[in-house]
Amino acid sequence: MSQQRVREALQAAEGYLSGEELSRGIGITRAAVWKAVENLRRQGYDIEARTGKGYRLRQSPDLLRRETVEPYLTARRENWQVLETVDSTNSLCRRLALEGAPDGTAVLADCQTAGRGRRGRSFQSAAGKGLFFSVLWRPHCPPEKLLPLTALSAVATCRAIRRVCGAEAQIKWPNDLVLGGKKLAGILTEMALEGESGEVSHVVVGIGINVHQKKEDFQGEVGEIATSLDRELGGSVCRGQLAAALLEEMDLLRREVLLAPDKWLEEYRSACLNVGCDVQLLRGEERQRVHAVAVDEQFGLVVRHEDGQVETVRSGEVSVRGLYGYAE
Repeated sequence: MSQQRVREALQAAEGYLSGEELSRGIGITRAAVWKAVENLRRQGYDIEARTGKGYRLRQSPDLLRRETVEPYLTARRENWQVLETVDSTNSLCRRLALEGAPDGTAVLADCQTAGRGRRGRSFQSAAGKGLFFSVLWRPHCPPEKLLPLTALSAVATCRAIRRVCGAEAQIKWPNDLVLGGKKLAGILTEMALEGESGEVSHVVVGIGINVHQKKEDFQGEVGEIATSLDRELGGSVCRGQLAAALLEEMDLLRREVLLAPDKWLEEYRSACLNVGCDVQLLRGEERQRVHAVAVDEQFGLVVRHEDGQVETVRSGEVSVRGLYGYAE
């Protein structure tokens, strides 16, 4: 509590505050002030100490905490939490679902120790760098109703990014967000069915957005295909503001769009960078070169093969020429 009050006092001050002023104003000892300042420094707060003047906060870190997200929400929201560290926000949401957590439960994290992407890939999730988010829904519908869910979640993520920083991210079918020709965000949807009815018991949508990463923060070959908002925009994006926007756009998706996907179909089509491009279909070891023609009403990718045959792709992976290291 004293640490929070020291931080708030320094944030409110226009200049320096002496240790005595902090001690007297907050009602703690000078030793407690010093300890609080040291703890804040370890968290990333840039606090200058000058003899004869006291302490001055030069810069606050972009912490992802409930108190840094809540001020940006336009309305009160229930059943959400922000964690410093978690194995995976999706895994936690799935555990919460089995414990009876209600529809709309959301989890955000500053760091994931076992972040997951599609097809069992790992998702690099270092502390203080990205925004890692999952939401649990209980839509009570047949699974085919949720076929567009991943694509719709990509639109919601694009909308949140546009709200906060004005950037127009594109979508690499079906669910990767791209900015500056490199991967900015990924989405993982996981579903559980009821045994008797065959309806959806629950679905978890996980979204990971790269925010503060520099090139050297990406390990291995990911460094050649990934980017972050800071890198592309040349500034520093507030993760609390982005988290609030993402929460609200995903709530809008659940409330008004999920079972009426046509509402966002044109947005998806406009953002989908595959259409009009030659692409590769990757199905196991098989690779086929095709031309992406359109996105259909169920968010499938319509492609034309070299022999003229037209097919709608609903599974497998698609690689765009010149993107993610694939070029002829």
